[in-house]
Amino acid sequence: MASLNATSITFESSLKPSIGSTQVTGRSSRSLISFGLSSNGFPTLRSSRFRVSCSATPQTVEKVCEIVRKQLALPAETELTPESKFTALGADSLDTVEIVMGLEEEFGISVEEESSVTITTVQEAADMIEKLVQQKDKA
Repeated sequence: MASLNATSITFESSLKPSIGSTQVTGRSSRSLISFGLSSNGFPTLRSSRFRVSCSATPQTVEKVCEIVRKQLALPAETELTPESKFTALGADSLDTVEIVMGLEEEFGISVEEESSVTITTVQEAADMIEKLVQQKDKA
């Protein structure tokens, strides 16, 4: 079991570091900064989100682009790439639900609600479709 030590550093208005708690005197105040250290003394970094992605076929990505373009009523000259974010294209949460429904209909798949909320880009949608189609073919 790993242990985590916390250290507090306080900076005064003169920017000299001192150890201690935040105090307010008159008009000046100190800011408290805290960070975690691992047992070896290095800062710890944790990611609460782990994602494994596969690379979808270009045909799947293109089909997703067509559906996104149609659902968002985007002009033909709007450039869509695998990195295109739905929000950057003007989609809100209802638009994203409609995009997912269009993908389900087009590919004959069913997307669970937990999966649909994590889809934010064309590539993520295409990768999810590839995974679900493969699972469907195995069944």
